Amino acid sequence: MSDEQIMRAAIQKVATGPEYSKDLSLDEARDAMRVVLSGRADPVQAGVLLIALRMKRETLDEFTGALQALREVTLEATAEVDELLDVCDPYDGFNRNLPASPFLPATLAACGVATVSHGLVSTGPKFGVTHHQVLKAAGVPVDLSPEAAAGRAADPGVGWAYVDQARFCPTLSDLSDLRRRIVKRPIITTIETLTGPIRARGKTHLMAGYVHKAYPPIYAHLAREAGFDSAAIVRGVEGGLTPSLKQTAKLFHYHDRGEEQDMTLDPTTLGISRDSRGVPIPAALSDPETGELDVASAAREAAGLGLAALRGEAGAARDVLVYAGAIALFHLKRADSLQAGADRVRKALDSGEALERFEAAK
Repeated sequence: MSDEQIMRAAIQKVATGPEYSKDLSLDEARDAMRVVLSGRADPVQAGVLLIALRMKRETLDEFTGALQALREVTLEATAEVDELLDVCDPYDGFNRNLPASPFLPATLAACGVATVSHGLVSTGPKFGVTHHQVLKAAGVPVDLSPEAAAGRAADPGVGWAYVDQARFCPTLSDLSDLRRRIVKRPIITTIETLTGPIRARGKTHLMAGYVHKAYPPIYAHLAREAGFDSAAIVRGVEGGLTPSLKQTAKLFHYHDRGEEQDMTLDPTTLGISRDSRGVPIPAALSDPETGELDVASAAREAAGLGLAALRGEAGAARDVLVYAGAIALFHLKRADSLQAGADRVRKALDSGEALERFEAAK
């Protein structure tokens, strides 16, 4: 079939209204996404397909087929380490909390875990504060090639890296304008965090977040499909990988590509008790009339608070790093308990080890 025929057939199935729309098979979803990612699809047809999939609700086969197509055009690099942790927040960022998670890879590197994160400068539907923006504001290069990022993750003196979608999947990055114009959250938003552009020579692990209760089994299936040996999927603030600092949350996890299990997380068991779910955004950073966030200023604020946390200063950003770091170390079996993991992270922050790792990446 030609590209035009593939797109036409897919749209005819998924865009015929609430009563008659049909699901795509895995192969059909993969073929249609291949055309979209190739840049050869008519932009109107690509937009119709992505919106129609969203409106009817994507199936597991559709997610899987689309992910397979996306991984085919993802540039991968191997870090010469036995184990690597891939931490990924939503690429559209945060607009109700300041992210401290951009500083998690350096913190975990100080705890002996080679770690990478990845993302975009900005994308919808939130167009919020992203890892790219925060790390750039903190002085870290955000334009590394996958090979350079893999090298930094494997460097014993650094142990972490950030790699941008513009470098590891330019064909998807090129769809940013289309994503902006279709407004709604497309299937791409769910699967792009699972591409895994940096892999270990041994085992590669995933740490990600979710909001809606239906998503943990979907993410676990897709993580296994993407080749992650283990995954920790956290019900996090704004769909990120950090749970709320003021209430319990769920963690779904699997090891050795087995079935996922769940456990309850309680921040108070780690000595964390706050009135806010995450790092609060100062009121001065939002327009008093529209409530619109000044994203650039918020990124600079997040960078300052993250660096303060790496210097050992108390605050919500430090609590975020302690909590998320404890989950990662416990999941990776580098700590016997969440409490032991939290103690190790606090030591890395208080000793200056985490700050040294962060500065080494500049």
